[in-house]
Amino acid sequence: MNVLNFVHAFFSDSAHWHGYDGIPYRVWEHIQYTLEALAVAAAIGLPIGLVTGHYGRGGNVLSLIATAGRALPSFGLLVLMFILLGFGLLPVMIPLVVLAIPPILVTTYEAVRSVDPSPVDAARGMGMQESRILFRVEFPVALPLILSGLRSAAIQIVSTATIAAYISLGGLGRYIIDGLYQRNYEKVVGGATLVAVMALATLAVFWAVARFTVSPGVRRSA
Repeated sequence: MNVLNFVHAFFSDSAHWHGYDGIPYRVWEHIQYTLEALAVAAAIGLPIGLVTGHYGRGGNVLSLIATAGRALPSFGLLVLMFILLGFGLLPVMIPLVVLAIPPILVTTYEAVRSVDPSPVDAARGMGMQESRILFRVEFPVALPLILSGLRSAAIQIVSTATIAAYISLGGLGRYIIDGLYQRNYEKVVGGATLVAVMALATLAVFWAVARFTVSPGVRRSA
């Protein structure tokens, strides 16, 4: 059978649409893992990136941290966390968050640093507080790039959250891991297809968010 036949056989099987191992349930689990990891990574990366970008300090340190974070193998970190912490969601969240922080952190820093200094200087000349300059002047202009960092992190999480199945958790990786173990390549291809579709859906979600949150003037100048 070719890949298209595997895909058709997987999605046309009614057994794959019901129960705890059904597609809706596994997709929802995968979405939960993604949202939780992205929320934690954003809570860490966004404030640090905004503050360091605003003051223009710590860029080299952020670059070093991002390089180190990207160099860590997610699967190896998962195994280590599983050995140290045992079963549960935390051993999965740690490698996903570590994977997602670098693009958020570095892109947010670069986004704020790329803002035209003229309006920033004008705001300071008017006596505006630094926090108001950051959120009223720099943040709206930097938002498109900030969203691109969040989008990159989200896609990486969606693609990598399949590792949760290695320690008996759920998500779309369940189809891939179980399919390989059972030599059921229909299930493997179906799971991989669902991950790819979810990554494309993530792109569409961030495109829609950008359309509604980025001001038209910033979009035209970007």
